[in-house]
Amino acid sequence: MKIISRRKLIQLSLLGGIASALGSRSSFGKVLALMPTPNETEGPFYPAKDQNEKDADLTQIEGHRGVAQGQHIIVSGQVQDIAGHPVANAVLDIWQADANGRYRHPRDPNPAKPDTNFQGWAIIDSDENGFFRFKTVIPGAYPASGTWIRPPHIHLKISKPGYRALTTQMYFPDEKHNKTDLLLNAKSAAEKSAMIAKNIGQQGNLPIYEYNIVLDLLRK
Repeated sequence: MKIISRRKLIQLSLLGGIASALGSRSSFGKVLALMPTPNETEGPFYPAKDQNEKDADLTQIEGHRGVAQGQHIIVSGQVQDIAGHPVANAVLDIWQADANGRYRHPRDPNPAKPDTNFQGWAIIDSDENGFFRFKTVIPGAYPASGTWIRPPHIHLKISKPGYRALTTQMYFPDEKHNKTDLLLNAKSAAEKSAMIAKNIGQQGNLPIYEYNIVLDLLRK
């Protein structure tokens, strides 16, 4: 293993800090705005009926002995504004299909059997530094039409007074149906990159996906 001297480590640390500072500014010293997270359709399966549990663990429902089917995961990220400032206490309204590709919605035509142990819906807040975290499952792909299979995705609505409300969808990396999805592929390359979460490691046997959100300011 190559040994790096203390002096070299300090130099690298300083360079990293300078590069980070420069990365958020143009050559004229102006702060560059971050691209707002792209909007996406809400879709037809936003929860139609209220439920008691909408906490940050969608894999287990109070009073149920079983847990949700499928691969359990952690989704974490940070809500920021276009200047890169954290947005505290933003409300995140989250809903998705279960591992079978079925929503907890009475009009979902998918013939797959619904997972009665999957919560399906959560409403959480970002913390004082804009961070959020929830536990869920990778949703199943499902047919949107005879020729269109929707890839696994999670719906999110994010709101905070003073910011433009955002409805979007988070996708997963390396999913084969990403390549043919009509909604995702209507976006630019930069927008698609922003909408696809990153697998950043494991917590025990739980894969962790990072999905950061950028809100635009509400202009008067």
